[in-house]
Amino acid sequence: MQTNTNKIGAKNWIIIWIAGLAGQLCWNIENQWFNTFVYAKIAPNPSIISWMVGVSAVVSTLSTFISGTASDRMGKRKPFIVGGYILWGLFTIAFGATEFLPIRNIVALATAVVMADAIMSFFGSLGNDAGFNPWTTDISNENNRGALGSAIAVQPVLATIAGSLIGGVIIEKLGYFPFFLIMGLFVMAVGVYCAFVLKDSLDLKPSVDPKGAFHQFLNAFNFKLFAKNKLLIIVFSIFSMFFISFNVYFPHLLNYFIYTRGFDEGLSGILLGVGLIIAIPFTFIAIKFINRKKYISVLSVALSANILGLFILVLSHFVGDSVYANYAVLALAVIFVGGGYMVIYQTLMMWCKNLYPKSQRGQLEGVRLFFYVCIPMVLGPAIANPVIKSLGQEITLYYDGVGVNGFTASMDLFYVAAAVAALTFIPIYLAYRYQKKHPEQAQTENN
Repeated sequence: MQTNTNKIGAKNWIIIWIAGLAGQLCWNIENQWFNTFVYAKIAPNPSIISWMVGVSAVVSTLSTFISGTASDRMGKRKPFIVGGYILWGLFTIAFGATEFLPIRNIVALATAVVMADAIMSFFGSLGNDAGFNPWTTDISNENNRGALGSAIAVQPVLATIAGSLIGGVIIEKLGYFPFFLIMGLFVMAVGVYCAFVLKDSLDLKPSVDPKGAFHQFLNAFNFKLFAKNKLLIIVFSIFSMFFISFNVYFPHLLNYFIYTRGFDEGLSGILLGVGLIIAIPFTFIAIKFINRKKYISVLSVALSANILGLFILVLSHFVGDSVYANYAVLALAVIFVGGGYMVIYQTLMMWCKNLYPKSQRGQLEGVRLFFYVCIPMVLGPAIANPVIKSLGQEITLYYDGVGVNGFTASMDLFYVAAAVAALTFIPIYLAYRYQKKHPEQAQTENN
């Protein structure tokens, strides 16, 4: 499909929704149920989650750098999407299979799940970040990316709702491995589907550095490039600062609901799901402002809502013993936290896409992941870990009759996350200052 039209064809929209939702569902499983799997099967130790999140973030970023550069050089996204999704699903199943390892040593089990998660993340980034995300940029343009941004922003929420609700039910009824098996097979099926129906953009051409692949890879770290596009590096900084805050609390959110608040997996999924469903319309309201490139205003409002939601999570501890009052306040918190997160993600994704040079769309997805995944998923859990261990709630869980002591998050974690989130106003202000001085770059898509 040519990108000089303002329409995204129906076939491409179907692929965007099927492959996009499948990818986000798989990331949701990793970001939520992998963490509850650690508490349920290994130990109530937030350090294991920190290692798992951090290592997978580094691997995902490296995978996207390498694969994104390769896809730019080849002028093809399809092989990366198809192969990546199939192997992504396969190693999701492999992660679940660690449950059956005939060992009980906590260090050995922790090492196994960290390694399994890292391998799964490598192929997930190959298929989704280095393949699918640049493909959506290839088939769109700055005039229709508001609608695309809304779809991309809603997909993680729908995946969270589906993953939480379905995951909670399946895990309660059948266990963890059947859940990972079902989801893994689904993602593999999507990869096979893309093999038959997905086509690369006709506008996509190979971008080959005559000095070689390694030189082209290193160009992602060419600071002269960023000197020419300072706004892009500021937008990446907004990405990084906000998602550090996000990764302070989100990897521990379901464990907080289950082990601190005493809800089961199914009810925890419902609390997340209901709040996020109500928050979805915020993304549609944001579309018209994003299409008019009112990025700063949208980000400021959405960030304020996200911070308010984190404080409502704290206030939920003071509403008394009423079950329904607790449910209502927690759902309200999720509305603000989730709505703010969705709109911020939606806005930043579209802003980045409008700033990417055509010849480096795949490669710059790796740079984006460095700021959006690698830095936040290393620093966020590193901030959360000592907070949980020093201020969290002590718990004891039993594995084959043996008690293991550990900690689960308390409301103090949300204070810290809100404080870190507030720092995001700094790069937002820098972007505002830059736009005031360079309005022509803020309004023009790079070619």
